[in-house]
Amino acid sequence: MASFNQVTLIGNLTRDPELKRLPKGTAACHFAMAVNRKWKTDTGEEREEVYFADCKCFGRTAETIAQYVKKGSPLFVQGRLTREEWEAKDGTKKTATRIMVESFQFLGGKDAAARPQQSAPARKTVTQLDLDDEPPF
Repeated sequence: MASFNQVTLIGNLTRDPELKRLPKGTAACHFAMAVNRKWKTDTGEEREEVYFADCKCFGRTAETIAQYVKKGSPLFVQGRLTREEWEAKDGTKKTATRIMVESFQFLGGKDAAARPQQSAPARKTVTQLDLDDEPPF
């Protein structure tokens, strides 16, 4: 049986990317995108829906995205779906579906990625992953 797991999205970031360092020093970036869909109903009424996608990436991809994009920036990403499971502090089991970004492209004109954002987020070193209500990435 064949299988295929690929996601392609174009959207705008809903918040600034969050860059962390894993215990071995690997960069990890977490961000979310809003992807809009517009259509007309049979009666001619215009409708719109928004899908919010949680994304993550590692290594040089994570460092580049965290450095050059911010909330509201348009971004093209390609990757695969991943499912994460963890236990919250209160003992409940949580799950989340995320996009593991494997490649990306800056959008929004020639100056969109030509200069770093004005206030780059501070890079943090993670010595221990917190297992609270948010899954580790």
